[in-house]
Amino acid sequence: MDSLYLLLPVSVLLVLALIGVFAWAVNAGQFDDLDREGWRVLEGGEEAPTATKAQQAGVPLDPGQL
Repeated sequence: MDSLYLLLPVSVLLVLALIGVFAWAVNAGQFDDLDREGWRVLEGGEEAPTATKAQQAGVPLDPGQL
């Protein structure tokens, strides 16, 4: 029973902290556009991948590096 005197205020403070973090995230615009990053991954980059410096120098790749 004595533990409730400690756990109840701690849990209330934790809930208030979580509500504060959620309110900050909403006000900071974290949830404005949830689909943008998903579409960015699917669209890919505009430029083609370039060769690394080792490939440009003609160094053969180690099979363990693939």
